[in-house]
Amino acid sequence: MNSRRKFLQNSLLATAGITMSNVVTAEQFFRTTQKIGANDQINVGVIGCKGMGWSNMNSMLKMPQVNCIALADIDQNILNQRAADVLKQRNRKPTLYTDYRKMLENKDIDVVIIGTPDHWHCLNMVDSLSAGKHVYVEKPLANSIEECKVMVDATARYGKLVQVGQWQRSGSQYSEAIEFVKSGQLGNIRLVKCWAYQGWMKPVPVKPDSSVPQGVDYDMWLGPAPKRSFNENRFHFNFRWFWDYAGGLMTDWGVHEIDIALFAMGVSAPKSIMASGGKLAYPDDASETPDTLQTVYEYEGFNMLWEHATGIDSGNYGYTEGIAFIGNNATLVVNRGGWEIISGKEGDKPKLEAMSRVKPKGNALDLHTMNFVESISKNDASLLNCGVETGSVAAINAHMGNIAYKTGEKIYWDQDKGVFNKAEANDLLYATYHNGWKLPKV
Repeated sequence: MNSRRKFLQNSLLATAGITMSNVVTAEQFFRTTQKIGANDQINVGVIGCKGMGWSNMNSMLKMPQVNCIALADIDQNILNQRAADVLKQRNRKPTLYTDYRKMLENKDIDVVIIGTPDHWHCLNMVDSLSAGKHVYVEKPLANSIEECKVMVDATARYGKLVQVGQWQRSGSQYSEAIEFVKSGQLGNIRLVKCWAYQGWMKPVPVKPDSSVPQGVDYDMWLGPAPKRSFNENRFHFNFRWFWDYAGGLMTDWGVHEIDIALFAMGVSAPKSIMASGGKLAYPDDASETPDTLQTVYEYEGFNMLWEHATGIDSGNYGYTEGIAFIGNNATLVVNRGGWEIISGKEGDKPKLEAMSRVKPKGNALDLHTMNFVESISKNDASLLNCGVETGSVAAINAHMGNIAYKTGEKIYWDQDKGVFNKAEANDLLYATYHNGWKLPKV
């Protein structure tokens, strides 16, 4: 992993004379692109430009061979803002679209970044792949287990590269921690804890429905979600806390932490899942998804506990988020701030030498987008740090946690058949599309 990072930094940036901490300015861009042939240019279009869609594009624009040539969004205000951002950085204005399907007709686009709400990911991605584009899609991969499978099948059918935005996979602290877990030095690991305590999250105040903001195509924003009047609580960032569009903190944060846990432990599917929680912090606010949740996953040889809570910062081991691998000899704790080893003891003697916190090297999101660009340049999906199959494993496990919560029962998973032991749980495997939109067929 370290050698790959070094290769990426050298091959993509050293010749440009810039660092990943800086955005490429228009002057730098024109100077460096004189050294980059037309065949090495990568042209990108973005679907959903407000939040992570733009963060991902902004990260890629630090690479001089990457160009933003098109933006698609249902909000004209966001389109205008991001077009100005691109113009400032590259002195070139991208073409703007209010319907992403029109953008996909642009033959000059090589790559599509998908930063839309979760309920749009499947349609956006399958349409982009069928149009011959490589895809960088935000996490969670999809808003249902059925959609995850469709997206994996579509990637195989169309033969394009897909990177999922679980950028922790490119963080140095996570690769180092995973390597240590796999070394066996922690001893028998019977319990893994994953958590996200979000003290910054306040109640979502109840607001009445209102008129659609000027410049917004709200029907297009709803897409396959149920028809309903506009309410600003359910729009832009807060869509995450409503079942029609997303899965709450279980899928928003859970996919990041669960992904690392399962990869380190070498598993992909649980034997059973049970969950308990609810709206315990803010019972009367406007959100729907649980603000407090504990989910227990049973895998072969160990259990994994996911827990989240809003309005609280005091998480496990003193960290607001992280993953802990608890072994007989020691516990390894890793999060976005670094990784460390807490030794177990036998009498007064430590079973394994403790290790103080090791901080990450570099910017993980930038490394993640660099990895994607390298993989495209070499047309080699095996180089991807978080391909579509990896993203599907994390999303499916997270959705299983929500399904267990909704049923209120301990449910068992048959991996060979791809079904639960409860009919109610199986009903929740599937996507339900509305307003004339149909689940893509692959």
